[in-house]
Amino acid sequence: MQNNLSEKNEITENNSLENSSQIDRRKFFSNLGKSTVTATALGAFLPFLDKNSTVSAQKQIAKPSFYQHRAQSCYQARIGAAKANFHPIPRLFHRPNNGDEELYPNRIANFTKGLPHQSNGEVQPTAYDALLNALRTGSPDAFEQVPLGGDRKFTNPQSGLAFDLEGKDAFSFIEPPPPAFASREIAAEISENYWMALLRDVPFSEYQNNPIANAAAADLTLFGADFKGAKDVNGRVTTNVLFRGLTPGDKAGPYLSQFFYQSCFLGANEISQRMRTVRGLESGGKNYMTDFESWLAAQNGAAPAQADIFDSTAYYLRNGRDLGQWVHIDVLFQAYFQAFLVIAGLGVPFDNGNPYNNSATQQGFGTFGEPHVATLLCEVSTRALKTVWNQKWFVHRRLRPEVFAERVDRTAFHNAAYPVHSEILNSVSSQTRLGGHLPSGNAFLPMAFPEGSPLHPAYGAGHATVAGACVTILKAWFNEETVIENPVVPDAAGTGLVPYGGSENLTVGGELNKMAANVALGRNAAGVHWRSDATESMLLGEALAISILQDQRACYNEKFAGFRLTKFDGTTTTV
Repeated sequence: MQNNLSEKNEITENNSLENSSQIDRRKFFSNLGKSTVTATALGAFLPFLDKNSTVSAQKQIAKPSFYQHRAQSCYQARIGAAKANFHPIPRLFHRPNNGDEELYPNRIANFTKGLPHQSNGEVQPTAYDALLNALRTGSPDAFEQVPLGGDRKFTNPQSGLAFDLEGKDAFSFIEPPPPAFASREIAAEISENYWMALLRDVPFSEYQNNPIANAAAADLTLFGADFKGAKDVNGRVTTNVLFRGLTPGDKAGPYLSQFFYQSCFLGANEISQRMRTVRGLESGGKNYMTDFESWLAAQNGAAPAQADIFDSTAYYLRNGRDLGQWVHIDVLFQAYFQAFLVIAGLGVPFDNGNPYNNSATQQGFGTFGEPHVATLLCEVSTRALKTVWNQKWFVHRRLRPEVFAERVDRTAFHNAAYPVHSEILNSVSSQTRLGGHLPSGNAFLPMAFPEGSPLHPAYGAGHATVAGACVTILKAWFNEETVIENPVVPDAAGTGLVPYGGSENLTVGGELNKMAANVALGRNAAGVHWRSDATESMLLGEALAISILQDQRACYNEKFAGFRLTKFDGTTTTV
């Protein structure tokens, strides 16, 4: 009851702030008086008038009143936004993690990449303590004293401490704890990572008839409720839903979103959706970090000894290796900016709440127009990064899948006695489950990138948070129910597009949701993230974007009733 009342009070306060902002803005203009408006309208000509003219006198009298009132209104708007985003924090408040850091003093369940490690693959305790000291104090000097184990540097931990002037503060968000190190759920998650690696070179369109894909679906089904991935109506993982997301639209149509395939233009320049990709195993490509020596070097932060092996042909996205490479080097908000260009090219109408939809004399541009949404995608992206970096470094410090797989390997085959769940140990040892497809006596996770994961913790996921934020903006701006006509898929060679023969209606909203999941889970296909990293961080990005839209709503002059959008959980909200 207390939570409901608190939420109700917060909503009431927000509405009050919005209304007062609108009233103040109207008063600002109505109270100026005709003489002030006239003087302001003639402002461009006033320097050429005689100093003793009547209009010049009006200017001298009216100008301070006009601009003082404007400055006061701007100040009040910022105060109102600050109050709307302020949530008093109880003295004993804390944001929970999964408890692994306290449970295991040797830090086997936490992110340690880039620090110096011992010969058994565990971090040097003093090095981890130095990292914790920097994170707990926030001292820039302390971060400079954290020892490195190799050439690579940590990725921007201090960004999680940055303040922002739009949207909620990074410390106000709570991302639920990820699965614990010894849980059956994390065993199910690493199992999905293994299967994704094994299927990296198989086209998504061939999963139904591929024996490894069928084995993966059957194996993940055995985890029951502990596997949180997509399932059919009977609660089973099938090849039709294998490696898919959980949002509305994820299960409809081809695995990859139409926004990866439909043509688009950046101004006058046509953008090809074909990509430069790396070679698969059958054409001389490689997986990486499949032995202890290369794995340990990577954990110490050594620069990769090998480099990507690129294919000479450009392809449309076909399989997990292509998708992994796409999210390896993409520009932060690239997928969603390209989706915006596709949407604009298709002529998708604006959301019904856009105030210019029915204007007889105006159209949107800097507000409620295409330039507004195009730049807002970049705007929410950088704020999403600060928010999720706060979760990564200052709350969860979750280990990467490549490290958990090493713990599995050393327990299953080298008597390390780490507390990994028995089901994954049995699976990698059994010829009827994963062990029938992995190299004998080896449970390292084959990595798609020479360097393995980046040098920041796994949870939350940066790509997934940005995906959640940017897709939320696009769903707010455009009519989600619009059906995408003439959907396409890659041809057999992967160099051209052919019509998709399915009967499902693919909508803008559904394909945006699917694109977010594709990007988030594409990082999993490369081996650098977990499923819960993807699903929970998409929700984090969504919440961050909504808070930014709420702040912006109070700043518009237009009569605006709010944008209506469908959230990732299928519910609708008006912002």
